[in-house]
Amino acid sequence: MTNQTAAALSLAVTGAGGSGAVTAGLILLDAIAAAGLHGLLRRSAGPQIRGGESAALLRFGPAPVHCSDDRCDLLAALDWAKHDRFADEIPLDADSLVLADPAAGALPAQVLDSGARVLELPFRANAAGHERGRANMVAVGAAGALSGLPLRALLDGAARALERKGAETAASAQDCICAGYELADPVLALRPLVSTPARRPPRWSLTGNEAAGLGALRAGVRFVAAYPITPASEMLEWLAPRLERLGGALLQAEDELASVNMIIGSAFGGVPALTATSGPGLSLMLEGIGLAVASETPIVIVDVMRGGPSTGIPTKSEQSDLNTALYGLHGDAPHLVLAALDIPDCAFTTALATRLAWRLQTAALVLSDQSLGQSSIVCDPIDDPEHGAPATYLHAHEQELPYCRYADTPDGISPMSVPGEPRLAYTADGLEHNQGAAPSSGAEDHRTQLDKRRRKLEVFDVGDVWAEITGAPAETCLLTFGSGRGAVEEAAERLRADGIQVRTIALRLLAPLQRDALLAAIGDARVLVVEQNHGAQLFHYLHSAQALPLDARSLARPGPLPLRPGEIADAAARLAQLLEETP
Repeated sequence: MTNQTAAALSLAVTGAGGSGAVTAGLILLDAIAAAGLHGLLRRSAGPQIRGGESAALLRFGPAPVHCSDDRCDLLAALDWAKHDRFADEIPLDADSLVLADPAAGALPAQVLDSGARVLELPFRANAAGHERGRANMVAVGAAGALSGLPLRALLDGAARALERKGAETAASAQDCICAGYELADPVLALRPLVSTPARRPPRWSLTGNEAAGLGALRAGVRFVAAYPITPASEMLEWLAPRLERLGGALLQAEDELASVNMIIGSAFGGVPALTATSGPGLSLMLEGIGLAVASETPIVIVDVMRGGPSTGIPTKSEQSDLNTALYGLHGDAPHLVLAALDIPDCAFTTALATRLAWRLQTAALVLSDQSLGQSSIVCDPIDDPEHGAPATYLHAHEQELPYCRYADTPDGISPMSVPGEPRLAYTADGLEHNQGAAPSSGAEDHRTQLDKRRRKLEVFDVGDVWAEITGAPAETCLLTFGSGRGAVEEAAERLRADGIQVRTIALRLLAPLQRDALLAAIGDARVLVVEQNHGAQLFHYLHSAQALPLDARSLARPGPLPLRPGEIADAAARLAQLLEETP
């Protein structure tokens, strides 16, 4: 399938631990923002959580970028240590250009076999000519020149990135960038990048973890309790000082069990609360989440998914916690499950989850993943379509006495009182209860509360935020959730350019599933369900809910490699061909 996004350019910087590959990537991303362009930076590391080899994988251009490309245009290799660990993440071909330091030794077989052009540039030798010189800064200058980025933007990016290291270090880095800029031969540029706009609009640069934190703050979250875990820890680090400035607090709990119970206590006391974790931590929280469902206490859990099972691949991405999020709670425990669709959408979806959790008095799980959480994007400023904090209480003081905290109302949403309000005290625990909150093992009370907790989710009208749909009704439909959206959307653009009409549906609200709306959006289309896990979890979930046509197909691939537009477009094209051949 032809790549129709030729205006975007993919660039990678790799090196051993301490070589500064990620720092080089951050400076390049800053320069991309300063040039008025859009960009995406994925950071890749080996199986260790800290230290060791690393790679900065960038893609940028004049239009928003939300996924990796099928290939890499430009690779700047600071050395070849452990390069084999990144070989399949940096697909090279005959049109790729590799910048290699001759002092780094022989080229790896993966580079030689790709047929890529190689330009030897003495990064280390050139850096040695400058006091405090670093080879990675020379590489920044060379890669920036060949990519068409303005020298001024690169120099300003280095100044900002290295400000804390002192003026001498920043000045040396800028000298090295200038040297690298002159060292590169612009004639060898793969293609001229679109000229930077004369008027450079304001751009934000942030990660998915930061965006999720922003959404939480916008929705009124003022207490966070969590235990650090890769790849969610950066969200906690970002939130800590900002919560303090807003009068809130972040507490590092002794473990995940404690953290979920702490946010339940905060929410019961009237302060919207959140925790962030990844797969192993989510497993430990499941009993506590069930307590929030049973006691109808609103909490939010952000699960930044990683490769599993067990410790798995903590530094890589995978959408394999879906089944746990949907089915992991014991008993019949209906709750909210949402998935952020891209990095900016992490803000919207986390805010939405918080507001829905308080409106519906239940637990909300937000699925992000390592690809969203730890990647950085240059994007337009993120608006908040719903301003203000959630309504924390539903006017219990207006209810007739005696106060029934768990009253069986038509919409299933019961009055929730402020703790300490006269005559409106109630018990909230994990035991089943009657409408007045007294513990009960009666069959009728149990059924009444089960029906009520399910009904409030099923009858509530969430509007059109349950999914993002692009394209008119078509014979082919690409259906995905979460971070799969970026690659699916680009695949659809390529298919349309090749004359294949396609509709895309990216699910944001997974539970409660908006089955009727989904079936209406699919229509008579042949469906391809795209997801990044080994067990086709979304595909089977939708089939179990009878929300897919019987002939729907699955494209399910595990991590750690990202979903790429080309593989999706090829699979969809084969599906379209099959459609034409079927009588």
